[in-house]
Amino acid sequence: MSVATLFRQTSQNLLNLLFPPHCVICSQAATLLCDACLEDFPRVLPPICQICGRPTDGAAVCPSCRQTPPAINGIRSVLMLQNGARQAIHHFKFGNRPSLAAPLASLMADYWTASPLQADLIVSVPLHVARQRERGYNQAHLLACALGQMVGLPLATNTLRRTRRTRVQVGLDATQRHVNVRDAFACQAPVRGEVSGQHRTTIEGRQILLVDDVCTTGATLVACTMALREAGAATVWGFTLAHAR
Repeated sequence: MSVATLFRQTSQNLLNLLFPPHCVICSQAATLLCDACLEDFPRVLPPICQICGRPTDGAAVCPSCRQTPPAINGIRSVLMLQNGARQAIHHFKFGNRPSLAAPLASLMADYWTASPLQADLIVSVPLHVARQRERGYNQAHLLACALGQMVGLPLATNTLRRTRRTRVQVGLDATQRHVNVRDAFACQAPVRGEVSGQHRTTIEGRQILLVDDVCTTGATLVACTMALREAGAATVWGFTLAHAR
């Protein structure tokens, strides 16, 4: 744990002691996300496309994936990015609320327990170093850390990196999103046998669970998958907290 992270967590604990937290959605419970609000978040329900994970009218594979199958094995998401779920993720991502990672990751862990995906290693979608410095943390990495601890999967750190700072994806259409993140990720040279800490993990032959906060078109997940496959990943499944319509 870095000094900055330790300082941030200590400061947050002190603030919680002085000013007990309230639910970011209903403002009534003495917790950042109360059980009632978590239960009320809109779930991604079947039928869904078995590749991109989008809700369908009953088809096993949506027309888009049937016409142009993406490089990723599949994508699964827990929530629809609507109502309280959108509000909570906005607080988590832009409102300097890294402590929301644990309750949000618990929803992913519940999904995983009910419908496990084929994986033996978690990798989080990286931020560019400049953007992470601005935000103070990578929300995908925090979700991946919490999820890994909850379901017992190791987390690879400092393996997948973003090689250039891309435009913000919000406001771009599907084609623009794919162009924006094309070749924006790469895997660094591995150090075999190391999974945690500051060491890089070998990707070759591994079954990867690629974690991010939100999937919209899947462009970022697919771009990361290309880099992971170049490094020898056997399979890559995308797993996100929410899916945007």
